[in-house]
Amino acid sequence: MNFRVRPVRRLAGECEVPGDKSISHRAALLGALADGLTEVQGYLEAEDCLRTLTAIQMMGVEVTRKGPGHYRIAGAGLDGLVEPADVVDCGNSGTTVRLLIGVLAGQPFWTLLTGDESLRRRPMKRVAEPLTLMGATIVGRSDGGRLPLAVRGAALPRAIAYDTPVASAQVKSAILLAGLRADGPVTVREPAPSRDHSEVMLRAFGARLERPDTRTVTLHPGPLSGAAVQVPGDISSAAFLLVAGLIVPDARVTVRRVGVNPTRTGLLDVLAAMRAPVTTALQGGPGEPTGEPMAALTVTPAPLLATTVAGPLIPRLIDEVPALAVLAATARGTTEIRDAAELRVKESDRIAALARELAKMGVGVEERADGMAIHGGQRFRGARVTSGGDHRMAMALAVAGLTAEGETVVEDTACVQTSFPTFVDTLNALAGGPAITVER
Repeated sequence: MNFRVRPVRRLAGECEVPGDKSISHRAALLGALADGLTEVQGYLEAEDCLRTLTAIQMMGVEVTRKGPGHYRIAGAGLDGLVEPADVVDCGNSGTTVRLLIGVLAGQPFWTLLTGDESLRRRPMKRVAEPLTLMGATIVGRSDGGRLPLAVRGAALPRAIAYDTPVASAQVKSAILLAGLRADGPVTVREPAPSRDHSEVMLRAFGARLERPDTRTVTLHPGPLSGAAVQVPGDISSAAFLLVAGLIVPDARVTVRRVGVNPTRTGLLDVLAAMRAPVTTALQGGPGEPTGEPMAALTVTPAPLLATTVAGPLIPRLIDEVPALAVLAATARGTTEIRDAAELRVKESDRIAALARELAKMGVGVEERADGMAIHGGQRFRGARVTSGGDHRMAMALAVAGLTAEGETVVEDTACVQTSFPTFVDTLNALAGGPAITVER
């Protein structure tokens, strides 16, 4: 499937984006481990998150779809999961497999996990190592570092205090999920704060946590109780619409009910540094069932300044870098992105992919080992480009095509279904016509 993108002069209107991918995954997994019923509304019905629902169903959890994005999960409790009768296919979802390994590290049965070609290339050792210390057995390719993997959990995982080599919410979450059945408190320390959706939701499900500082969390093992979960819109998906609203000449775009958890709003900090006109109107807060704040975000185009994105900011916007790279190409000056080597091991090597594909559109990106330098003041040229099967690359290239000189064709775009199935319809509604057509 390809996108054919024509340039537009105007975007206008209000819209919403699908539910937050990270929060949706966690709602399904915690609902499965809880005692009693969990009601989830706003669940992201995209391929990645549906893989997580299928996985918990394979382990004996009853999941009922009540309506669009509305699911009822009858929790099995910490001791009620059963061994799957078949291989669990996680598709393209790194979050599904890494968090699921954490759940399985506390379950005394064997589970076989695999994924698509892209996921089988992604590193799993960062999760396997701490979970092995807790007593799990994890075997597979690359000495347990690549899918397919076989996981046998410990009947009573060992409590550990673990210092993660990188700030990773997936690693942290996997350890905490295994820690729910541990023989004592489990502590995770990170070099920088990562997104804290797991901690917020664990509290909503009744877990006992301590946060002595923003880089450290301790979980005390114990049961969970089913909860009501309202999933906010995904800021990583909203990023593409916000960037479009900032670079299309005549635009005013409002994205409603976007999750603005402070551990995820690095994008907004960067936009502020670039002098982008962004209006934030809070729509949710601690009163929400999950404790996740929401806001309506409004943007209009304006001259932007280059900035530097590095250090603790990176974990708070790692998934938004492809969108930011497109925006940076239009700013005045050179934007530098550093400390982002994690981009090399996403659905694609996003550093190499951005340099290669944006060059086809006439935009120079200087590739570096842990990031890139993007020279501003450039204009996009229509071209034939490819996503490489990476949903965020596909959407970033499509947004660049909205302001290109001439038509742009983005190849291999079926991957957008993994996170933002309504991407094309949403942008076309804002454009008032078919800015993007889908070729199958």
